[in-house]
Amino acid sequence: MAGYLARRAVGALWALIGVATFVFLILHLTGDPAAVMMPPEASAAEIAAFRHAQGFDRPLIEQFGSFVASAARGDLGLSLRHQEPAMALALERLPATIELAGSAFLIVVLVGVPAGVLSALRPRTWIDYAARVIALVGQSAPTYWIGLMLILLFAVRLGWTPASGIGGWRNLILPAATLGFFSTAKLMRLTRSAMLEVLSADYMRTARAKGLSFARVSLGHGLRNAWLPIVTQLGVELGTLLSGAIITETVFAWPGVGRLAVQAVFERDFPVVESVVLLAATIFVLLNLVVDLLYAVLDPRIRYA
Repeated sequence: MAGYLARRAVGALWALIGVATFVFLILHLTGDPAAVMMPPEASAAEIAAFRHAQGFDRPLIEQFGSFVASAARGDLGLSLRHQEPAMALALERLPATIELAGSAFLIVVLVGVPAGVLSALRPRTWIDYAARVIALVGQSAPTYWIGLMLILLFAVRLGWTPASGIGGWRNLILPAATLGFFSTAKLMRLTRSAMLEVLSADYMRTARAKGLSFARVSLGHGLRNAWLPIVTQLGVELGTLLSGAIITETVFAWPGVGRLAVQAVFERDFPVVESVVLLAATIFVLLNLVVDLLYAVLDPRIRYA
């Protein structure tokens, strides 16, 4: 196990280095931050002084070397807009994103898995057809459109929930449902497919022939053996929810990491964008490691030697 964890740690480090390099190069291809950060009436001397103070007048390779050295120390610099540590700004917004993503993930688990199981246990019935239609809509409709339709119906017309902002549990309903809709649809389809594959296996027919109850055969044997692909997808979806809530946070004015990233991109606030991307990449790497370790818990045949 120790050797496996060491190999994964080295792989994670190389993945983070690759992400950092990619985001650094992409950001510097977007243009000069001085064109956005400085006022229109700024003189050429003032713009040059700003670029020199931020180090943007140095060669790109030299800027990259300074970036890597600072990132290795956990220092990604100051926000160009707020003049505060960029990583501290991202971490400050992280609890709001965790609250939103955690609520959406709860919806994904409580709706996606049971709906997929029911769809597989009742194929070619109205339950199966309804689940498949919902899954199709969930994976086809854009997230921003889902959010706007939910706001129009439940906030504007019915007045049941606030339209935007953070606050009590009522503020969380619409953004969590919007964020979790796509992942719920995807997990529903995956669960249905995994369950149908398991239900057609020989050992399932043997279990039914032994006279075991329908619930024990379907859930005790079927769902347990279908868990591996479901858990894999759950890990991916949780990482996606935590790092991919940009559209949802923007639509609902949710003060999370995603909204901070959008603002930083428009302002060309390079340190903040780099901090958000590296934070999201770290979350993905850790979640993938947790999912891999869960395999050994769910399937005794798996061993990490």
